[in-house]
Amino acid sequence: MKFEAFKESVQLSLEGICRDLLAENRDRIKIKKDEVAVRNLARIFEATLRISNEKGFASMSLRDLSREAGMSMGALYSYISSKEELLDMVQQQGRSLIFRILGERIKDIDDPREKLKAGIQTHLYLSEVVQPWFYFSYMETKNLPKGVHRKAIEAELFTERIFADIIEEGMRKGVFRTVDAQMTSAALKALLQDWYLKRWKHERRKVAVEEYARFVVDLMDAYLGVNEEKGG
Repeated sequence: MKFEAFKESVQLSLEGICRDLLAENRDRIKIKKDEVAVRNLARIFEATLRISNEKGFASMSLRDLSREAGMSMGALYSYISSKEELLDMVQQQGRSLIFRILGERIKDIDDPREKLKAGIQTHLYLSEVVQPWFYFSYMETKNLPKGVHRKAIEAELFTERIFADIIEEGMRKGVFRTVDAQMTSAALKALLQDWYLKRWKHERRKVAVEEYARFVVDLMDAYLGVNEEKGG
């Protein structure tokens, strides 16, 4: 799967993400007109990501956010009641996006080797398309309130579980050798996170996302000892 083809097929945009977010948080947001709400949510989230990248979410005040987004405090309060609520919404939407797209991309694949490859590519390509969102979600997890922090940890473990299930399926079918599926999926998750957390390193080495995806797929193939005849 090529990265450009993936981008075209998922058609992700900040406005599209904010439209989904509005639908899932309609009871929180006081603005009646959807188009206005989506446009302003995009401004709020763009401003949040910019400020967080510069000085961290914990140091950002709602006044900082209203100024950066070009909105009055009263207008801002029509969308969020606090920084904690904003952070919860960002994290919630990020989780929903990953679960939906990753699930759609692997659900109809029977061959565990191809399913693992598709899962790796999807995770990396998705994190490339919305890299600031992935980076923000990971870096700000430590600042979450206790209940929301637990959800963020559960989300990470959920994606690990998806990969562990694929590995276990491959072992049952004799496609992969016997390994600790949970530990392997945790190591795989760390490799995937390295792409969006240390983007500067890969850019300096002129590594494109397709090249990195091939590397991770080949590394997993080598470790899992794929049986070429059974694995395709």
